[in-house]
Amino acid sequence: QVQLVESGGGLVQAGGSLRLSCTFSGRTFSTYTMAWFRQAPGKEREFVGGISRTSSVDYADFVKGRFTISRDDPKNTVYLQMSSLKAEDTAVYYCAGAFSYTLWRSQQRYNYWGQGTQVTVAS
Repeated sequence: QVQLVESGGGLVQAGGSLRLSCTFSGRTFSTYTMAWFRQAPGKEREFVGGISRTSSVDYADFVKGRFTISRDDPKNTVYLQMSSLKAEDTAVYYCAGAFSYTLWRSQQRYNYWGQGTQVTVAS
C-alpha cells in the first residue's frame, strides 16, 4: 500500500520561502506521477503543480515563477519549493500520487494522498 508523508510546512512571512517534502513508500516511486494540491479554509482543494514519472512539470498559473516541483527518485521524495510567498498561499498542502505516465490536474486521477501539511503566510 502506498503511503505519502508530507513535511516542511510552517509559518513564514510574506515574501519568504519554504520547501515541502513528500516521502513515498510502498511501491516503486519512479513509476508514479506526483502532484501537490492545496486547500485553503472555506475553499475547494486545488491543483498547485505536478511532476510526471519522466520529470515533466506543470504548474497552476497562480504559482508559475514562484514554486518549483522536483523529484529525487533514489530518495523516494518529491519536493515543492515555494518562494515569494503571499498571504493567499496559506493552505493545507497535500501530496498525491498516481500510477500513470500522464500528469493530471484533476484530483480524481490521484489514488494516494498524504495527510497534508499546514502552510501559513503572515502578511
